[in-house]
Amino acid sequence: MKKLNSLLLVLGSLVATPSFADDSQALQDKLATLKSFKAQFSQNVTDSQGQAVMQGEGTIALKQPMMIRWQQTNPDDTLFVSNGDKTYYFDSFAEQVTIMDTHSLIDSTPFVLLTSKDAAQWEKYSVQATDSGFSVTPNKGVESQVEQLDITFAGNEQGLAKLVVTDNSGQLSSFSFSDAQVNTALDTSTFEFTPPEGVEIDDQSNGE
Repeated sequence: MKKLNSLLLVLGSLVATPSFADDSQALQDKLATLKSFKAQFSQNVTDSQGQAVMQGEGTIALKQPMMIRWQQTNPDDTLFVSNGDKTYYFDSFAEQVTIMDTHSLIDSTPFVLLTSKDAAQWEKYSVQATDSGFSVTPNKGVESQVEQLDITFAGNEQGLAKLVVTDNSGQLSSFSFSDAQVNTALDTSTFEFTPPEGVEIDDQSNGE
């Protein structure tokens, strides 16, 4: 479960305060052009003192609406996949699958909003344009362990270039993307998951 909580932090942080409303709409408009995205990622995690904690790598695939596949291959083999309705987190080492309702994850993992057009969910977060992209923070009253998500887009319409997540402890997780495929056809089967036989299943989706 500790691994899952850490991943939810990573997949965390994306408006509606009057001063930043235009920036929020600008980000939503830019994301609306990203119908699908697939890439390799490299990960670097540092603590609040800037000391290296972990390095990792894996693959990511996004497709509108609300479909995500996040496969970490190093240092651990874990899979986070959402078909837009239910989300599955598979830890192959622990032989455990956790099942969650995707929409309920937005509060704690607003990274899901990268593929959402739900205005009510976007209103929970504030967006500010930066020199390199956009900075997203949860509004007061929104329970999130993520303090900030910084999004950098690649040039020439090449999708996402980098995501940087800062959590409440000051830990910083930076993800850089390479070999990107933007707006290519991604089969919906990419975002489906059937738990392997014999694994422990923790169903938190309440049957929804």
